Amino acid sequence: MSAILLRGASALLGEQLQFDPAPLDVLVEDGRIAAIAPAGSLNADRIIDLPRHLLVPGLINGHQHSHEHFQRGRTENLPLELWMHLVRTRIPVPLTARQVYLRTLIGGIEALRTGCTTLVDDMALGSAVNPEHIDAVLQAYEDIGVRALLGFAMMDKPIIDNFPFVAELVPADLVAEMRNAPRPSADEQLNLVRRLAAQRHPQHQRVGVLASVSAPQRATREFLLKVRGLADELALPVITHVQETRLQVVTGGLFYGKPMVEYLAEIGFLKPGTSLIHAVWLNPREIAALAASGATAQHNPWSNLLLGSGVQPVRELLDAGVNVSLGSDGSCSTVTTNMLQVMGTAAGVSKLRGDQPSRWLSAKETLHAGTVAGAKALGYGNDLGSLRVGARADLVAYRLDSVTFTPLTDPIRQLVYAERGAGIGLVMVDGETVLQDGRLTRINEAAILAEIESEYRELAQRYTEAEASVAPILDAVERIYRRSLATPVPADTYPARLPG
Repeated sequence: MSAILLRGASALLGEQLQFDPAPLDVLVEDGRIAAIAPAGSLNADRIIDLPRHLLVPGLINGHQHSHEHFQRGRTENLPLELWMHLVRTRIPVPLTARQVYLRTLIGGIEALRTGCTTLVDDMALGSAVNPEHIDAVLQAYEDIGVRALLGFAMMDKPIIDNFPFVAELVPADLVAEMRNAPRPSADEQLNLVRRLAAQRHPQHQRVGVLASVSAPQRATREFLLKVRGLADELALPVITHVQETRLQVVTGGLFYGKPMVEYLAEIGFLKPGTSLIHAVWLNPREIAALAASGATAQHNPWSNLLLGSGVQPVRELLDAGVNVSLGSDGSCSTVTTNMLQVMGTAAGVSKLRGDQPSRWLSAKETLHAGTVAGAKALGYGNDLGSLRVGARADLVAYRLDSVTFTPLTDPIRQLVYAERGAGIGLVMVDGETVLQDGRLTRINEAAILAEIESEYRELAQRYTEAEASVAPILDAVERIYRRSLATPVPADTYPARLPG
């Protein structure tokens, strides 16, 4: 790969994201930042002039679901426990490999157009492992040029058995139907990750894999420990949804006699390179366990708002020394996976917690969570997430002559609170320019979007029918949800929602 010189931009440098207003030369060689010097100091065969631009590390989206991209905007005002059945419907909507490829590109396009250069795709396998569909997802990320880590939301229990009160509140015939629904075996799922990791380890490939457990309550203890062992053996990052909602705190108490983070700590699941997605409803002991283990608590503020899940106690996590990263979650609940919006939401919603402004999150802290902390969560350390010599060249140039940055007073605050992607002039991933002058360089975006729209028109009625099929499940889970609201949670749990 030939050297590229980015000339004349200001930058946010190093892990401290220090603003340097002076024009700089940033030399990129072999996918990495080779040198940073005053503008005009360096040279290369290819020069990209970026006067009046701000170079920022590419954002890291630690959590999205590509299987939701055809369902964006189809739901609203449902709590997680009801909403989830409209994503994984009773009657599945079959897709071709091409449709899966196109669906995946929706997330890839939005990522690059909104400053995100690394994403984690927690893809649901459905009723069986489909190699053609998995290959289509991987190929989509290869083609568009984003850095991606693919996981498979693995579980070895039927979905119905991740809820409490099932015997009392769910009709027996519906329980039997849901328990008998086809799903991949535990060994099939583990072998899939092992096979892919041999060729697609994220430390060596731009498009790689990681280990994902859907949630502790959806997996047996044996399966959790097998995933933990596989990840340790292969040095893979691990993600799992944990205590996203109040109902899940109730579930932990009934299933394990303790909240789920304490349960995961007890069985040895918590380690560095392990991200607990959402982690909204926490107590001080769980925060201490996260800090002691080196695991990450991932904040998904936009998703948590739209699903009514609550607000994570981010300041308490940071005070304890816990690494806090950011994720968007899936676009059926969030409508968008825009990580600039996630950052702004994280900083904004923190201001609902308490009356001490000094404890609210700053714009710089949320940018750190979306870059440096995101890299640490996925095992990249300082190899990713910051502009420093030796780091991978994943970066974004924002136009400073846009209204967002005019007048330029504090570039980080203006980036976090105001920029949503319109001012992006260049995106580079692994040292390659994948967006320049408003155009994605690796795909024909207009043709792809037109094809997506055409394919979706053929699928829309099927999604409507599939959603209608879950009505009996929604009725039953509504009863479980209401029962959980009447069940107390431990008094030391940090409150995550405002009272009604």
